[in-house]
Amino acid sequence: MAQTVYFECKVRYNKTMEDGMEKSVSETYVLDAVSFTEAEARIIEEVAPFMSGEYTVSDIKRCKYAEIFPSRKSEDERWYKAKLMFVSVDEKSGKEKRTGSLYLVQGKDFKKACANLEDSMKGTMSDYEVANMAETQILDVFFYSKRK
Repeated sequence: MAQTVYFECKVRYNKTMEDGMEKSVSETYVLDAVSFTEAEARIIEEVAPFMSGEYTVSDIKRCKYAEIFPSRKSEDERWYKAKLMFVSVDEKSGKEKRTGSLYLVQGKDFKKACANLEDSMKGTMSDYEVANMAETQILDVFFYSKRK
């Protein structure tokens, strides 16, 4: 089975502010896709219904997330990037080896995101520790679903 590839896409457009003035803004989204071309097509498809006026996909880059943990709770709107260090022992040398992996987890705030991460990692056979966790600018994550 092929590993899921995630792409971070930035969309730039002119947003009408509360005072009526227009301001150029850039919003960040993440989605899974098989190529940069598919990522661009999908992000356009996802955001087009919510945009009025002109917009451009200003950047697309591959992300090395091992997994993404969305929340089912509507109040969990923020996305946090977590670096987990997995600990294993080299059978030949007997030395401890630490390997880092990135995860994206959703939460209302930092504390809730930490709880959601811990809950999502339940049942993991490997020993791990959270080395770093920080809020991102990601507004939403779009997962691939087969079109009907």
